[in-house]
Amino acid sequence: MTNQANSGAVALGSDHAGFELKQVIKDLLIEQGLSVEDFGTFSLDSCDYPDYARKVAEAVSKGLCARGILVCGSGVGVSIVANKVRKVRAALVNEVEAAVLSRQHNDANVLCLGARTTSSALAKEIITAWLTTQFEGGRHQRRIDKIEQSRQGETLFG
Repeated sequence: MTNQANSGAVALGSDHAGFELKQVIKDLLIEQGLSVEDFGTFSLDSCDYPDYARKVAEAVSKGLCARGILVCGSGVGVSIVANKVRKVRAALVNEVEAAVLSRQHNDANVLCLGARTTSSALAKEIITAWLTTQFEGGRHQRRIDKIEQSRQGETLFG
């Protein structure tokens, strides 16, 4: 990761189970001319997915990166962690149509994938669709606004 914020970058993170797919994704993003901020992990050594999911989600929440992609074994763990961070709308996706809908209807800003359930080829299709699909706004914006409403006493970071 670089020391400077890169608000147009894609934040990338995984645990050990998602490490190899994360590397494939990183190569794809670079091939597409996108800037990548890799928050780790950087090996196959056993580690804890919440550490990396939180770093990626916070980078997106704070506007340091435009979007994030997270990978763990199933994708479930990283999606749970990411969705606990304010201003993050993480979508666990296992097919292209869900990727498109997560952008069109939910303005998802973090994509979560399961390395054990998603092939490299499918992951590339999902990511390409997710990155190129725009949020539709309209009636969907009203719903996003409801998601983003603060609860009494809640702070953004803490």
